[in-house]
Amino acid sequence: MSTGYDYAPQGKPAPVCQPGDFKFAAVALDHGHIYGQCNGLIEAGGELKWVFDPDPAKVEAFRKKFPQAGSARSLDEVLADPDIKLAAAAAVPSERGPLGVQVMRAGKHYFTDKTPFTQLAQLAEAKRVAAETGKKYMVYYSERLHVECAVFAGDLVEQGAVGRVVQVLGLGPHRLNAESRPAWFFEKAKYGGILCDIGSHQIEQFLFYSGASDAKVTSARVANYTNKKYPELEDFGDATLVADNGAASYFRVDWLTPNGLRTWGDGRTIILGTDGYIEMRKYIDVTREDGGDQLFLVTQDGEKHFSLAGKVGFPFFGRLILDCVNGTETAMTQEHAFKAAELCLKAQEAAQVIG
Repeated sequence: MSTGYDYAPQGKPAPVCQPGDFKFAAVALDHGHIYGQCNGLIEAGGELKWVFDPDPAKVEAFRKKFPQAGSARSLDEVLADPDIKLAAAAAVPSERGPLGVQVMRAGKHYFTDKTPFTQLAQLAEAKRVAAETGKKYMVYYSERLHVECAVFAGDLVEQGAVGRVVQVLGLGPHRLNAESRPAWFFEKAKYGGILCDIGSHQIEQFLFYSGASDAKVTSARVANYTNKKYPELEDFGDATLVADNGAASYFRVDWLTPNGLRTWGDGRTIILGTDGYIEMRKYIDVTREDGGDQLFLVTQDGEKHFSLAGKVGFPFFGRLILDCVNGTETAMTQEHAFKAAELCLKAQEAAQVIG
């Protein structure tokens, strides 16, 4: 049964560079999102040269999917290779910040799974090292970057289809499947809390779609409603934010997806503008057979429905490669990646425990 842990979309190859021009490595295979990160980079023309993890079983499973990756003997071997431009990683969340600092200090760009940090001190250190080294600390906010209707929604907003964005409403339910989760998943010091973890997707989307550069957390709540066996797990969280440009946000995240749903979570985002609104049904359209990547657009001119699977692609990965090569910021600015991380940490810190 799908959990979201193994979410790894495959798109159409759209190389932005010649074969061999952009070699990267995969290190720290603690979360299944590493497969999606590598899929995206390979489809954009990246060459996966190395894989490393201390657990040989994880490496063996990874190389079944990506046999082209050589098995490195150590992280140091990967970081010492002058051919490697970027290290993609999905470490235990509490280890992502320190690993990124190590990668950047070795002269490589870093591409981590979300959440990128579990402590504000880690964020501060990563900011310092990114500035010192000129290397990127990019984050796989997959619920926007690796979902075609979410990409298309960004294009609509940029074109002014709904006018000025005044609110972003995000729903991020996930299926728990506790028996399949590693031990660290239930230790708050390691996963960071639900608003820090899966809430990072929602806050990143709010900043992006609203065009905001900063925001304040005005309320936040967390609970453990149904998983008392795991006292450090939070299976529910929500928060409200107000951006520096006046836009508002409410989001809810949870681990309460029922087994009767065909996929791991009925993720939805609604973008309200002054001249219309957009609704995304990202992974499923409940009771219908047309799958995910459904987008509904309502404007002064009427209603439109777009079924977008296989039609938009995932431009972030090609842009990231070119940004690493050219020193540009077309995929995502460093400031944006860090700001989303900062706000999810602040939301978690401010959260009232309920339930």
